[in-house]
Amino acid sequence: MKNYKEARRFVNVRMKKSLLIAIAIGTLLFVMVVSNDDLRRIVPFMSQVEAPDISCYDVTKIYTKHVELPDFETPTSDRNIFFHETSCFNDDQGLLKVRQACAVESAALMNPSTIVYLLFVSWSKFTNTSRNFVQQLSTYDNIKIRHIVIDDYLRNTPLAEWYASGVLKRSQWPKSHISDILRYLTLWKYGGIYLDLDVVVTSSLENLLNFAGAEDREDVAAGVIGFSPTGLGHKLADECLRDLQSNFRGDVWGHNGPGVITRTLKKLCGTRYTKDMTSRKCHGFKVFPPSAFYPIHYKKWRKYFETKDANATMKILQKAKAIHVWNKLSESRSIKVGSKVPYAIIAEKYCPKIYRSAGTEF
Repeated sequence: MKNYKEARRFVNVRMKKSLLIAIAIGTLLFVMVVSNDDLRRIVPFMSQVEAPDISCYDVTKIYTKHVELPDFETPTSDRNIFFHETSCFNDDQGLLKVRQACAVESAALMNPSTIVYLLFVSWSKFTNTSRNFVQQLSTYDNIKIRHIVIDDYLRNTPLAEWYASGVLKRSQWPKSHISDILRYLTLWKYGGIYLDLDVVVTSSLENLLNFAGAEDREDVAAGVIGFSPTGLGHKLADECLRDLQSNFRGDVWGHNGPGVITRTLKKLCGTRYTKDMTSRKCHGFKVFPPSAFYPIHYKKWRKYFETKDANATMKILQKAKAIHVWNKLSESRSIKVGSKVPYAIIAEKYCPKIYRSAGTEF
């Protein structure tokens, strides 16, 4: 019996050691496959792999009677801001969330001479609540809410054949990655400014041309990007599309958004760190410090929703041109309308119509 117990103990120890070795090898392989930059971008979102309906991406023809929004038309203004909503919705379940609507209103309010486009991929009609937000936004003369068909939008562009190959459908984050694709493609087609739908604009962007904002010392973020339609801006947009084609990864969340603009600018500027990306080194392209568009780091996103140290947080936000509220992390955190958390204070001032129509929660 003693020998039997010792034998079992020996086997258990061996099994545990084997398991630990297997875990160590698996971790090592993961780190080898995923670069340090990619690892930093994916870790906060590793538990949030998408499994969305992307059937609307395949729609090639839309019947007018089923579409609530007019089709997108080529911009005629040389000043444009673009937002994209890349979710697919069921019939009569189209959503424009209150914070998304706030982002759009803030852009229009702070940039009255700029046309602000909100482009939907889904053709579904809006819910009553979302339609109310759309109606509020429609009171601004410089807001246009439109529908795009992805196949048509990509036709005669450098990404047409690449997209048709089905690479996006194999992505673990197809909704996020089509957003990455569309932001660079839109700026390649028309120039202008792209903004994420969780960005609240707090100052005019109308005098900015070719620019982006650093997220930290090594990464340039992709939530706020401006490219001119010709010259340097178009050249950079073209480089971003080439990078997407060559380096697209469906298994790494941030590889195709911030990864693209970061790699492109490191090559243009000949630098590794964002603090060294001066306009001189970057041939006229402006990389703003984190304080301009990402004043609160994603690891501290809760500061937008807390009254604790709110005054100190507001002092930081007052120096920003826009704020990014990290919706991927913060969307489940509700705010009572009228509360004194920083996000509510900002929303009340910079998207007043949407904030007033939000009801009891924002």
